[in-house]
Amino acid sequence: MPRFSVIVPAFRVQAYLHACLDSVLAQSFKDYEIVVVDDCSPDACGPIADEYARRDHRVTALHLPRNTGLGPARNAGMGRAAGDYLIFLDGDDTLLPDALQTIADRIDATAEPDVLMYDYARTYWTGRSVRNVLAAHLDEGGPARFRLTDRPELLRLLMVVWNKAYRRAFIEAEGFTFPPGYYEDTPWTYPVLMSAGSIAVLDAVCVSYRQRRRGNILSTTSEKHFDVFDQYDRVFAFIDARPELALWRPVMFRRMLDHFSALFASRDRLPHHSRAAFFRRAAASCRRYRTPGAPVPRRAQLRHGLLRLGARRTYQALSGAQRLGGRLRRGSAAVRRAVRGAALRAHYRIQSRLPLRSRDAVFAARGSGGYTGSPAAIEAKARELVPGVRTAWICRAVDAHTVPTGTRHLVPGTFAHWTALARSAYLVNDGAFDRGLVKRRGQVLLQTHEGTPLRTVGTDLLDRPAAARGTDFEQLLRSVDTWDFSLSANPHSTLVRERAYPSAYLTLEYGSPRNDVYHRTGPADVARLRETLGIPAGSTALLYAPTHRDYRRVQQPALDLERLVRVLGPQFVVLARAPQLAGPGGHRAPHSRIIDVSGHRSVETLALASDALITDYASLMFDYVNLDRPVVLHLADIEAYEAARGTYFDITAFPPGIVARGQDELFDIFATDHWRGSRSAQLRAAFRARFCPYDDGYAAERVVRRVFLGETDGLPLPVPSAARRTPSALPAQDGAGAGVKS
Repeated sequence: MPRFSVIVPAFRVQAYLHACLDSVLAQSFKDYEIVVVDDCSPDACGPIADEYARRDHRVTALHLPRNTGLGPARNAGMGRAAGDYLIFLDGDDTLLPDALQTIADRIDATAEPDVLMYDYARTYWTGRSVRNVLAAHLDEGGPARFRLTDRPELLRLLMVVWNKAYRRAFIEAEGFTFPPGYYEDTPWTYPVLMSAGSIAVLDAVCVSYRQRRRGNILSTTSEKHFDVFDQYDRVFAFIDARPELALWRPVMFRRMLDHFSALFASRDRLPHHSRAAFFRRAAASCRRYRTPGAPVPRRAQLRHGLLRLGARRTYQALSGAQRLGGRLRRGSAAVRRAVRGAALRAHYRIQSRLPLRSRDAVFAARGSGGYTGSPAAIEAKARELVPGVRTAWICRAVDAHTVPTGTRHLVPGTFAHWTALARSAYLVNDGAFDRGLVKRRGQVLLQTHEGTPLRTVGTDLLDRPAAARGTDFEQLLRSVDTWDFSLSANPHSTLVRERAYPSAYLTLEYGSPRNDVYHRTGPADVARLRETLGIPAGSTALLYAPTHRDYRRVQQPALDLERLVRVLGPQFVVLARAPQLAGPGGHRAPHSRIIDVSGHRSVETLALASDALITDYASLMFDYVNLDRPVVLHLADIEAYEAARGTYFDITAFPPGIVARGQDELFDIFATDHWRGSRSAQLRAAFRARFCPYDDGYAAERVVRRVFLGETDGLPLPVPSAARRTPSALPAQDGAGAGVKS
């Protein structure tokens, strides 16, 4: 008997059925069966189901003699199901990787509940994926198993069949089946949840819910939407037959009113000639099942009252007035934004005519992000070395806590922000300031850049439209023309940027200030960082930091981290700095030895806390070798990356460490300890000598003395690499670096 029966009804989904079935067959959890129900589909759904059934014995293709609809098709699938748990998956949706394993683990952890509710993400035709906005209701805190009366807020979630796993014995004992018609989920999900002796929740995205541009049955204009009345008749009949469920009658009445209101408000579901009849049917159902008691938001009370009274014209007038009010509010907001924008521009022009403040300096990094990178290192050193300097940092309000005491925080787009840009003598950024900036005579602009370039940048992207993504190159060059100084970490960066960003600025080949911390942090500080991040004592921490793929609209994880930590064994943890690993909408990391650090503001802190780096094309590799710790490159898609983005040199011919061209090869590199062997050390040393000649802990000081103090002689000279101390040694750890499991 399989653990899961995955039931897939199929009708006119031939374009999506392959992806649906592949998403199940690719699951790491293998104890399941798939029942594909061809609901007499006029397209190729039937042959596709037969093809999969021939290829895999776990797939059963069931062909119905006539089209019955989604509910009866699911019933037919249940009749063939043999699994402990039933999972329903529509033919145009997909399971996320490892979804079945995650569901199975939660079922085991909660002692096999009657129903397990899990989360989903809406996936649009553009590739954009958005997690369910009510995901907070799936919080796993509190009792592992409960009844609906303990957590009635679960009824606020989308009441569909496919975001739950059902214990088959419970379903069969209660005799639950799907009715025919539209909205067949309604008389299934409510009775199932009200009757379940035990419910559990899983705070993880398991289903990708496809949002089709066209062809969604419930978005078509049809009188079949009148089926909703029969479905609620079934819900109330179920409640009336079980007196112990009477407490749910007010809640169901409120849910029914909301559902009717939403359907009537939708302009693309009901034929125009049938709208009056729909309203009359809705009013009749409201009078029949009226059960006060459930709280109703104030904004919905009048609508509900008019619906019960059957006052259609008044209801429509109210809805029209609400829509008009919404448009007026939006128009008023647009006017306010326009007025404020004009006021800001006028304010900036006035401030630009006032004298510069010679001691003021403005800093920003990573698109107005938090206090980090080379600008942060330079700002701290300026406060230390420049008498009377007054510094300000531009960042969003949410990142204000990262700005040190004594440095002014500026929110982008405020009057204070534009005043600082107009009157500060020094402007420092690793990207571009607001395009409205007009650099004044006497202002000094320092461009620090974000690391050493491996991938193509600047005007070199002119012939790479996939990577350029609509870049305004004229605006880019106007911004470049404002630079007085361009900071460079090494000769390679100098040559690349002087070609890719052509202008008359002066290049300062001084090293990378953001790397100074690697040479100034001791073992005790590193130990505190590891403790803060939750790295267990004695563990070997691997920082996984892949880069963005220009050739993909939707970023996909390139490495199976759960499998990696299983291969490595209990001595290893992974620090995952990769937002796409979280899945659509960002569901939690499923493994205790995978620490999600995607939102951590300081990559330097993560590097210091780790024992080795796994990356691909990220510029972090050029900084990380300062630590003299192993680097492993995972380059499974290098041909595609080269074609779309391009690189300035062959990273496989001159890498900072061992190169893996595939996932299995990467696992072997760690299983054999090759990742930290003598060859790895040799590659790292050569890479560091070429790309880190000036990284000695004094880069920020060299910059400050040259740019802020005007010193051209007597700058701190780079320390020869042979004379440098071992940077940021890791604290002694018992058992760290133990071998991995084969």
